[in-house]
Amino acid sequence: MFSRKKILVVEDNPLNRGLLCQILASDYDVLEAENGQEALDILKQYKEGISLILLDIVMPVMDGYTFLSIMKADPAYSSIPVIVTTQNDGESDEVAALSHGASDFVAKPYRPQIILHRVASIINLRETAAMVNLIQYDRLTGVYSKEFFYQQVKDILLRNPDKQYDIICSDIENFKLINDVFGVPTGDRLLKGVAEMYKQRVDGRGICGRMTSDKFACLLERRFDYTDEIFKEANEQVNGVLEVRNIVMKWGVYYIEDRTLSVEQMCDRALLAARSIKGQYGKYFAPYDDTLRNRLLKEQAITDIMESALAKEQFQIYLQPKYRIEDEKLVGAEALVRWIHPEWGFQSPAEFIPLFEKNGFITKLDQYVWDKTCAAIREWEDEGLAPISVSVNVSRADIYNADLADILIRIVQKHNLSPTHLHLEITESAYTENPTQIIDTVRKLRDLGFIIEMDDFGSGYSSLNMLNEMPIDILKLDMKFIQSETAKQNSRGILQFIIALARWLHLSVVAEGVETQEQFDRLKEIGCDYVQGYYFAKPMPCHEFKKLLAKEGDAGENSVMDAMKYTAKAAE
Repeated sequence: MFSRKKILVVEDNPLNRGLLCQILASDYDVLEAENGQEALDILKQYKEGISLILLDIVMPVMDGYTFLSIMKADPAYSSIPVIVTTQNDGESDEVAALSHGASDFVAKPYRPQIILHRVASIINLRETAAMVNLIQYDRLTGVYSKEFFYQQVKDILLRNPDKQYDIICSDIENFKLINDVFGVPTGDRLLKGVAEMYKQRVDGRGICGRMTSDKFACLLERRFDYTDEIFKEANEQVNGVLEVRNIVMKWGVYYIEDRTLSVEQMCDRALLAARSIKGQYGKYFAPYDDTLRNRLLKEQAITDIMESALAKEQFQIYLQPKYRIEDEKLVGAEALVRWIHPEWGFQSPAEFIPLFEKNGFITKLDQYVWDKTCAAIREWEDEGLAPISVSVNVSRADIYNADLADILIRIVQKHNLSPTHLHLEITESAYTENPTQIIDTVRKLRDLGFIIEMDDFGSGYSSLNMLNEMPIDILKLDMKFIQSETAKQNSRGILQFIIALARWLHLSVVAEGVETQEQFDRLKEIGCDYVQGYYFAKPMPCHEFKKLLAKEGDAGENSVMDAMKYTAKAAE
């Protein structure tokens, strides 16, 4: 059951106090005080647990006016409404009481129904005002709440159709880390500091609100061009709030041109602009423009159709041949995914792969690629072509899937293949994120018979010790690393060292992105094992690769022998 509201009766005359208590007792819990000092002591105990005060003016020890002055000066009690009671019903007494902060005035003798109605009315008014205030303002920071900010912006734009306005939104980089390291109270102090910075800088020229967590927004009348210096100064002001001095904020500006957009969409665009410069040193703000808009629309369009595109098999497998340097024989291939949309045409993997990695769809796409790759290998063998192995990509999201090994085994068994037919490419950077978990996962896959390739070696920051601990069979050198190192005069030493290290670790080496005779000759000279790149062949559809495989004759047998050799080396 809910407790009843409390009313404090402050009256030195026991008869009058008793009468008031009798009038109120049926609807409220009544607290009593004989003078202002007693009333203050009760206030300290109950604070805003008291819903209303009935206060006599003429009292010993501390009169009503003194009590009112002290009470209204203290934020802990100032919002509690006070009804003044007195023998006098003169206008001067009423004005005096109201000027000291009273909410209403009643004269003696008391009329029960009048008192009950006025008490109920003022309590209801206070609760309604508190609710409105709660809805309008963010409780932590004191700026507008998100919903009220949206409404205010909408009203301002409607009232001022001829004025130009901008929406500015901000985001604190790594705010969650601040909460985790320094604690939530420190994070709250930072948010209050951000709100104060907004209030000072917007003062009189706009309004501001808190969207979510560490994201704030303001509406400003457009008066000047924005520069990084303006936002850098604001960032420095925020850094002065805490002892921590490495707070980084990013701002996005949406110049309001299209007023048919909802305010929420305007803020989303400003936040999109802010996110576009995350991680960029010395860059504090970015304006929203058509480039960002088009990217956003394209990403949304891709997201809307990705499931149906997969179901309709618009994603196709392309294969890039892999050659042994020693005799330039075809020994394998790398499976790559291409999207051929019926209306958009060929879609660059650079456009959809990062989006799929971000939204998690990459796991479905990878499994599709694994299945189609195994189906192609099965088809080649059924047609009498020599067996060959193909490398497939394993994304970061796949690595953390507890069912990864079961999924891969199920796919190879579905097509009646040995796991040695499938080389699993895991990027170098993935190994550095959570090495213990990844090592355990990869070791399990190797134990099942899959061949493991570290992809893009040379693009990240793997230590030599980490490389020694990784359960891998093949080291695949990054295309840009190969191209830049072979172009340098002293590149032989670096590449030769890596290949010698691979030999010591019983690893084979594949060089990606080989495009010229010079690159091929240099890699052959220093003992690299395998190459792939435009020098030999571009990625091609499966049916074209099958023709190439048919021409190679027994090259596929060598590939399986190589795969078995890799596994044997790794087991040593």
